[in-house]
Amino acid sequence: MKELTSSEVRQMFLDFFQTKGHAIEPSASLIPVDDPTLLWINSGVATLKKYFDGTVVPENLRIVNAQKSIRTNDIENVGRTARHQTMFEMLGNFSLGDYFKKEALQWAWEFLTSPNWIGFDPERLYVTVYPKDEEAKRIWQDEIGLSSDHIIEMEDNFWDIGAGPSGPDTEIFYDRGQKFNDLSDDDPENYPGGENERYLEIWNLVFSEFNHKSDDTYEPLPNKNIDTGMGLERIVSVIQDAPTNFETDLFMPIIRDIQQISDRVKYGDNQDLDVSFRVIADHIRALAFAIADGALPSNEGRGYVLRRLLRRAVMHGQKLGINQSFLYRLVGTVGKIMSSYYPEVLQQQTFVEKVIKTEEQRFYETINEGMAILDQLLAKEKSEQSQMIQGADIFKLYDTYGFPVELTEEIASEAGFEVDHAGFEKEMQAQRERARNARNNEQSMKLQSSLLTEVNVASEYVGYTTLETESALVLIIQNEEFIDNISSGQAEVIFSQTPFYAELGGQVADTGVIIDQCGEVCAVVTDVQKAPKGQYLHQIDVKKNLQKGQTYTLQVDKTRHNSIIKNHTATHLLHKALKEVLGSQSNQAGSLVAPDYLRFDFSHFGQITAEELQEMEKIVNEKIWQALPVTTIETDIDTAKEMGAMALFGEKYGHDVRVVNIADWSIELCGGNHVKNTEDIGIFKITSESGIGAGVRRIEAVTSKNAYQQSVQQEDKLRQVAELFKLPKTDNVVDKAKQLQQELEQALKENEQLSNRIANQQAENVFQEVNYVNNISYVSAQVDVKDMNHLRQLADQWKQQKISDVLVLATENNGKANLLAAVTSEKNKEGIKAGDLIQAIAPKVGGGGGGRPDLAQAGGKKPEGIPQALNEVRQWLEG
Repeated sequence: MKELTSSEVRQMFLDFFQTKGHAIEPSASLIPVDDPTLLWINSGVATLKKYFDGTVVPENLRIVNAQKSIRTNDIENVGRTARHQTMFEMLGNFSLGDYFKKEALQWAWEFLTSPNWIGFDPERLYVTVYPKDEEAKRIWQDEIGLSSDHIIEMEDNFWDIGAGPSGPDTEIFYDRGQKFNDLSDDDPENYPGGENERYLEIWNLVFSEFNHKSDDTYEPLPNKNIDTGMGLERIVSVIQDAPTNFETDLFMPIIRDIQQISDRVKYGDNQDLDVSFRVIADHIRALAFAIADGALPSNEGRGYVLRRLLRRAVMHGQKLGINQSFLYRLVGTVGKIMSSYYPEVLQQQTFVEKVIKTEEQRFYETINEGMAILDQLLAKEKSEQSQMIQGADIFKLYDTYGFPVELTEEIASEAGFEVDHAGFEKEMQAQRERARNARNNEQSMKLQSSLLTEVNVASEYVGYTTLETESALVLIIQNEEFIDNISSGQAEVIFSQTPFYAELGGQVADTGVIIDQCGEVCAVVTDVQKAPKGQYLHQIDVKKNLQKGQTYTLQVDKTRHNSIIKNHTATHLLHKALKEVLGSQSNQAGSLVAPDYLRFDFSHFGQITAEELQEMEKIVNEKIWQALPVTTIETDIDTAKEMGAMALFGEKYGHDVRVVNIADWSIELCGGNHVKNTEDIGIFKITSESGIGAGVRRIEAVTSKNAYQQSVQQEDKLRQVAELFKLPKTDNVVDKAKQLQQELEQALKENEQLSNRIANQQAENVFQEVNYVNNISYVSAQVDVKDMNHLRQLADQWKQQKISDVLVLATENNGKANLLAAVTSEKNKEGIKAGDLIQAIAPKVGGGGGGRPDLAQAGGKKPEGIPQALNEVRQWLEG
């Protein structure tokens, strides 16, 4: 067998299928673009949905890719099994109605066995087929020459997700030999396709030829497709003779770095600790790539997945004796391993390291918080005379705070408790069911529609140079049917050429009218979209008869169009200004260019200050006032990159591209419309900035007329404030506001002093009534103060004056109850703890709480229960 690196295997796969006429599709971002059904890109085919469902027709019907992917539904198996990863690479070749089974199987065999390519021994390869797929079986046996004992029929070899495209598949297995045989020869699972380590599945080829209908019947698809997937990690483990995916060149450099950081543990010495090495190596790969693609840790969606991965890795690091931030130190190694095909991690290494280090540091604080919660759980169970930590509580610690079950078990055991493993497993199973249901509910590829995919008429966009043109009507569609004429209703039409821009790249579509030769409006254009083969599909409201083959005048709404192009050029200026102010790691994550405003979404780790926003706005306006020329050229993608053109996040570009250049200051790939000079924009004003998701922020802004109107509105509001202040003009509004602020602060200060005086007076009365039980002195009373802060002030006085051994105070404010308990250090030594006391009485006010042995507090929604809570103090002390 050849000695090959993972990089060589990946490139060899792409090169092989390129020789078979396939176009190489670059790996897409892990963050799905325009696909709300997916949390992550989770397979090689996930980025090609638009081709398979007919939404877009590619230039080449044969495609090959190496796609980075993330799946986290079986996260607990990572590191424990030989081949589970959260991030992995899927190698795949695809046919969209071009070649089918014969070519797919013959090429797979050639790639795997030819000495010019991988060069596997054919005797070590086995295949499984669907029993009813006689054609696949015949090709394997008669045309490729595979012996019958190497072909296994399996009922599972049918790819079907319940609805939509489906079909039989064939899987290719590699016999790794007797040394990997983990089963006895007579074990029923000891065969290719069984649950064993000897026969490793390396490639799955799906023949998508049926549509699974809602009535559970199958009908042939209009185009039969090929969809294959081969895990790079798997085939590399075979080629490099590695026991698992982790002993390959994709992971071992990371594992060696972890060994250096741990400074005391070696990989391979201890099976349990080997799991921790693998978890860390896997999770840091997923973290580095996802963050480089724009995802950031948070408490929801993708961000929650990253936060959970990071916390699991940190906890496994502690098992290796690593008690400080360390994951960020592995980012460079991850980047170097993958740099030949994925340069993005090294390109953004500093930013990725910063995000991971910050999140690690935060988690170390969270670990302490989790420990405090666990301590409270132990105290609660102890107070209820229970010796068992409940499964739901274990799961919360595991799922929310990243606590491994083993850690909870270890701490509980030291305190004399057992853990409810069955209850924990029940919670875990419920989570798996939720994940499974979510996956089942994901929308898959839509059924192919041949209506638009069969349209081959030409349609040229001329809107870069004119907003009005005469053009022939070449296609009319109404109610999913082609027709020759229409006199009313709504329809979709295609003209031989059009000045109407189709919605794309964030820029909304043009609107306008269609005029006949008599000068009358025949239809109103309400929207324009690209058809699967690139034609401009106009959505129209028909006012007068339209006839296919006739010539009409197409007229764009110029006023609306001019507002749009001002906003579009302003987004380019804002994009560049944003990178200058926040740094190059802030990337565009979406935009909307409408006639009345613009919206710009971008990735950023942290908040945006008012000063940074002001600086961005200033830069954009300076570029407007400098009257910079805006030029556009059409060139090839390589030349555009040499020019320094900035590509937009998540966008795919063909060979020929359009470059928008603003005086060599901002250079972007863009197919939209723009002003000829920045001075045409007039003025630029940011109206809002906010966070809209995990690590994604949004700026909204206006230009030109809308910016002027915004300024007028702000001036009017300022005038109204001046009137409220009884000022003759707006110049003195700020000074007046400062004066009122100072007066308010003085009034609040005096009010606070008065409240303190009242509290002190109450203290004199409350502290006089000391009660006794079991040689313990205590004070318990309800006081009339405004918040918990005043209760703590009273507790400070109690402590200084040494009034009693125990203090319990309660107050009611805004329909809620506040409780405070304090215990002297002497009584703490006797086992009396404020935290235990507060937990015992808090339920009386419908709440809960906790704290230190000497001071604890609680809140509740039932202030009417305060007397009961105070009465409970004596009973608790007696106990």
